Amino acid sequence: MRIVLAGATGTLSSELVPSLLAAGHEIVGLTRTTSGAQRLRTAGVTPVVTDVMAADALLTALDGHTADAVIHQATAITRTPAFHRDLHPTDALRDVGTRNLLHAAKRLGARRFITQSFFLGYGWRDHGPGLLTEEHPYAEPERGPFGHHLRSLRSNEDQVLGSPDLEGIALRYGLFYGPEPATRKMLELTRKRQLPIPRPAATLHPIHIADAASATVAALERGRAGQAYNIVDDQPVDMGDYLAALAETAGAPPPRRVPGWLFRAVPYMHSLLVGTRIGLDNSKAKRELGWAPEYPTYRDGLPSTVDR
Repeated sequence: MRIVLAGATGTLSSELVPSLLAAGHEIVGLTRTTSGAQRLRTAGVTPVVTDVMAADALLTALDGHTADAVIHQATAITRTPAFHRDLHPTDALRDVGTRNLLHAAKRLGARRFITQSFFLGYGWRDHGPGLLTEEHPYAEPERGPFGHHLRSLRSNEDQVLGSPDLEGIALRYGLFYGPEPATRKMLELTRKRQLPIPRPAATLHPIHIADAASATVAALERGRAGQAYNIVDDQPVDMGDYLAALAETAGAPPPRRVPGWLFRAVPYMHSLLVGTRIGLDNSKAKRELGWAPEYPTYRDGLPSTVDR
């Protein structure tokens, strides 16, 4: 297929671009910078410099191009968010950016649209010990700072899955880790003993970026229109165990353990490391996409963060 990839220089696309090319697809990669365009050109991708938040400019930049599918991987996350405001630009990309890309997809003649969604759209709270399937209520309205994020996730999925003109698919990715900037930064902090373990610690569900990329290719080729898929590895993880394993991987001493309330100064980080318990069922993705993670658990995947 000929693919238009938004967010082509982002974290996930560092794995997704070579995976798509290896599967025989052609890529037109969207980037906001000329330096990004050069990196894409070197990788064998046709670059287009544009901003998906600018509807008219996006259409102008893509004039003359065609596509079989559009993949929306655009975010504005450059580091692990600490405050709710750190996510607001990405919230806008999930709302307005999705709308602009859907319009562009129709102009391009695309028939399929894959969008990046997020496992915490089920809610930043304690979901209990069970695993959530895709039938669980998603992005329900909520007041307060989390409501802003949930509205954007709901808008993203509603627009894509409800499109009458495109085969829309939403991938609810877990917490990314792997050979990527955020994980490398965490490894650096553990070496400096600057990343303590909160008591009690949250339970979250990770996904290695290589497995997220392979699931995306599988969804492009085999996903069912109008469906959302949980893209996570086989086990959720207690973040205390994860941070301890991260330190072990980095060859660092075990992290210090501190009361969870100390993280309240960085409220979004507090929700990630202390206040949430969530695990997802990935059996639908395995069954319908013919996909399985190469790294079934974080312990399988963490060595890859230092081997490359």
